[in-house]
Amino acid sequence: MSKTSNVYARIEPETKEQAEAILSKLGIPSSVAINMFYNQIILNNGLPFDVKIPSNKILNEDELTKEE
Repeated sequence: MSKTSNVYARIEPETKEQAEAILSKLGIPSSVAINMFYNQIILNNGLPFDVKIPSNKILNEDELTKEE
């Protein structure tokens, strides 16, 4: 039995570049970060962060005050 398994995912190039730049500053390879994320999913029995629609609704231009 293999000790590792491959994960294939499509992601926007700019998102990937930005995330990898941050991970590089932290000294964390992408594969380790993905492994950390998967382990947090297991520990939390779900996503390790809230998934929700922000309560601050987006206003139309005609709904804005003059100051806004």
